[in-house]
Amino acid sequence: MSVSDEKKMLRRNAETARAALALAAPEAGPAIADRFFSAIELAPLLTIAGYLPTRSEADPLPLLTRLRAQGFAVALPRVTAKNTELDFHLWPEGAAPARGAFGLEEADRQWPRAAPDILLVPLLAFDVEGYRLGYGGGFYDRTLRARRAARAVIAVGIAFSGQKHPVTLPRDDYDERLDWVVTEKDALKFERN
Repeated sequence: MSVSDEKKMLRRNAETARAALALAAPEAGPAIADRFFSAIELAPLLTIAGYLPTRSEADPLPLLTRLRAQGFAVALPRVTAKNTELDFHLWPEGAAPARGAFGLEEADRQWPRAAPDILLVPLLAFDVEGYRLGYGGGFYDRTLRARRAARAVIAVGIAFSGQKHPVTLPRDDYDERLDWVVTEKDALKFERN
């Protein structure tokens, strides 16, 4: 079986499992925020890019609210086209997101552009080595690879603890490792090569 076929099969199972985890832990968002702040040391004036949760994703909004309250700039991603990197825009407080090309809420193209220092990344599953299973579009992997080639960027997967895969996930050469995964129970740090 090819890596691509393995990932497709795992995606179906992981999405079903994540939906059950979301129902079982509706208040995971504040706990994720607590774990993030207890584990990750933040320098002043950082820009942190989050996402607006969809399809039972672990909710980063309580974390983004706390980050903004502490003076950090908060950004959201925007998809510009298939097979491209994500664009990021500063999220003005109180501003409504736009409806994107894939029907998801995302940054409005009129908001100021941003170069995030930290990316909060959604996922379907993660493994013990810090690799994630995403939806298959490759947006975050392309974005992380390009941004890491230019400067230091930290990728933090946001997940439910039950999304940890018991063995290593299948991966391709283009898959990017996360620096951290923060769940409602833990903050796990991974070393990149």
